[in-house]
Amino acid sequence: MIYYHRRNTYGKFSQIFVTNEETMDSGSLKIEWARQYMPVLSAISERFKKEKPFAGKVIGMALHVEAKTANLVRTLADGGATVHITGCNPLSTQDDVAEALGKVSNVYCYAKRGCSVDEYYQAIDTVLDAKPVITIDDGMDLIHRLHTVRQDVLSGVIGGCEETTTGIHRLRAMAADGKLLFPVIAVNDTPMKHYFDNVHGTGESALTAIMATTNSLIAGKWIVVAGFGFCGRGLARKASALGAKVIVTEIDPRRALEAHMEGFHVMSMQEAARIGDIFITTTGNRDVITGDHMMVMKSGVILSNAGHFNIEIDGVWLTSHAETIEERDGIHSYHIGGKVIHLLAEGRLVNLAVPKGMGHPIEVMDLSFALQALSTEYLALHHVELKPDVHQVPDEIDRMVASYKLASLNLSIDTLTKDQEEYMGSWDHGT
Repeated sequence: MIYYHRRNTYGKFSQIFVTNEETMDSGSLKIEWARQYMPVLSAISERFKKEKPFAGKVIGMALHVEAKTANLVRTLADGGATVHITGCNPLSTQDDVAEALGKVSNVYCYAKRGCSVDEYYQAIDTVLDAKPVITIDDGMDLIHRLHTVRQDVLSGVIGGCEETTTGIHRLRAMAADGKLLFPVIAVNDTPMKHYFDNVHGTGESALTAIMATTNSLIAGKWIVVAGFGFCGRGLARKASALGAKVIVTEIDPRRALEAHMEGFHVMSMQEAARIGDIFITTTGNRDVITGDHMMVMKSGVILSNAGHFNIEIDGVWLTSHAETIEERDGIHSYHIGGKVIHLLAEGRLVNLAVPKGMGHPIEVMDLSFALQALSTEYLALHHVELKPDVHQVPDEIDRMVASYKLASLNLSIDTLTKDQEEYMGSWDHGT
């Protein structure tokens, strides 16, 4: 028997429930394990069960299908939604979790690991065949498909949520061109997402995936981090804490200066290419590491991507110039001109696409998926007030998630007095 202790909203152990291990498949066990450490989402789920904010609504999702995502899906279903979900990356689905999700009432899952590009878009089309009224995306592929190939479904959509930096970049470009036809909430662009998911989630999970896949030591190595946004700075700080010598490459002079002031080496990728042992891209852009860079790299370097799409590292160049290619679990080794270059997860999102990748830590995704759940509820209730554009997460939702988390940790904070509020809101107090 397995005994689970579930925390209530205020961080105390309030329930003990028992499950027979033999009656649960591996996917369900993963989902239940994650649920223990997601007190914020659990509290939202309990409210949704009573209020049913999504009653009668179909929600279409394209996310990384793993245990934390499954708990978000179950929360939406608890709120009365019928949920149709597929993956947002051909290599990030955990098949046992997808199978377990398919057994949840009012949930339909079409994701599978290792699908072809055609199968990937067929699954997205199957989600859209259900005629969702709200979309939830990680990378914007669902919304892109709606606006290009599946316009037959477009008129019924009242809004969407986007999870990641890459998707927000694409959506803002789309909105600037006047092509975005419904409101989308930029879940990525909020403090609770930046400070925790991007910094701590990406920082820990990418390094964990690299170490688990390669069994390589981080300490003493030259780690090259491309980009010093929230994801890049998290990676740089955590690699440094493990004893790495960290190089940061940037295109923004302010971020480059920030990295320098934090004690990291700053240089161009062409310079870093000659020095680095492990490379991690975090930019969301294409051609960050090209053939020109790879030509001057040392033999045995490890290349990985912690951005969204597999275009940050030029894998096409590697394949076309390789004399031989060795395949291991999560690693392709390219022999070129007497040296070897190792590419992890085919250049896809390393923390999820390698076989041992588990994605961001559970406690981090509890916060991010709480934002998703509450932003989805906000769309359901307020979509008529929102024009087609990219919208910020309402500040009260961001603060609510932080407050839920503090309560679950039994932590308290101060509040402003009336005099302090008056002082901060005035202009006529002098010295």
